Amino acid sequence: MTPAALKPHPLGDSAITISFGDERSTQLLRRIHAAARAIRQAGISSVQDVVPAYLAVTVFYDPLATSYEEMARLLLDKCNPTPPENVGQHPREHVIPVRYDGMDLTSVAEATGLAVDDIVALHSGRAYTVDILGFVPGFAYLSELDPALHLPRRPKPRPRVAAGSVAIAAAQTGVYPLDTPGGWHIIGTTTAAMFDPQRDPAALLAAGDVVRFEPLQ
Repeated sequence: MTPAALKPHPLGDSAITISFGDERSTQLLRRIHAAARAIRQAGISSVQDVVPAYLAVTVFYDPLATSYEEMARLLLDKCNPTPPENVGQHPREHVIPVRYDGMDLTSVAEATGLAVDDIVALHSGRAYTVDILGFVPGFAYLSELDPALHLPRRPKPRPRVAAGSVAIAAAQTGVYPLDTPGGWHIIGTTTAAMFDPQRDPAALLAAGDVVRFEPLQ
């Protein structure tokens, strides 16, 4: 299938969003990750940040150093034709220790018909890809959750979920980086700091990274 033509759109006066399509897919997300890597590796001096999403890449730049038209041209040149998915790809791998003691573990077992040990084995038994970061700083949406663990979000979100809570919802899993409201099912906890403003980069995970969960006894 021939990729759709890329479309640039201004986002305020200091960012450009490059749209790659209008239907989410694993293949499209890989193209977007590849394009984001290509833009970063191009070393464009006026680029300040590159943020991949499910359907687009947004690039923040210094509007005093270049014009929208020139920046759009440069970005399209780096993205079109779409770079190979493996361009410059050296994904970082993370092993996150998890104590499977989450407050929703029992209810997840009841909803899925699985034993708690099976839930732990399924959740920790595979590698996950960081799709995107969003919701709050440092929150990574991890794909490839085992289909046996797919559950809709809780019908009523909790007003506060503690940082370090490991949770699942729909086809994804993730770790809450901050104390925040949340509607995912909490199956465990970790002491790993997912977001630390004193660290560079502040977020532990980035789009395209690979994550494994390691059960703690």
